[in-house]
Amino acid sequence: MATSLFEVVYITYQASQGAASHYNTSDPWHAFMFGLMGMAAVGLTASQAWLAWEIWVARGPSTLSVTAWGVIIGLVLTFVLSTFSGFMLGGNQPPAGSGLPWVGWHLHKDVRPAHFLGVHAQQLLPLWGLIAERVFGNSATQALGAGSCLYVVAWGFLTWTSINH
Repeated sequence: MATSLFEVVYITYQASQGAASHYNTSDPWHAFMFGLMGMAAVGLTASQAWLAWEIWVARGPSTLSVTAWGVIIGLVLTFVLSTFSGFMLGGNQPPAGSGLPWVGWHLHKDVRPAHFLGVHAQQLLPLWGLIAERVFGNSATQALGAGSCLYVVAWGFLTWTSINH
């Protein structure tokens, strides 16, 4: 919680000043704060792996629902994918100029779309697990597995386009 609060407060403060929070290394203070934001982000994503472990341990002898598996897979993938893409993003200023509407991201030489998928696996895969459980019945586990694999493939494709185009 402290890492999330720090990030939101600092980003909001910088925005209120009309200054960038990300990639702002204009002076030693802002360079330090950008580095601190990166460390806070790693701490935040590392907590996702810990939460997945806690859910796994707390299950006891009972089997997990497909939705619960979606939560665990989403948390683990958030840790792995967002940490990997976050480190790629950390030292690479995204391209300038117009990008996609609303977000400004580019689909080439820009890690932000992949990072977004990595960060939000913790919401999207549990949602997919819930949908799979309600729609696919006895095939829900396979649907969750297929959806999780497609999610990683989509993240991999976006990561690949960020470094190869």
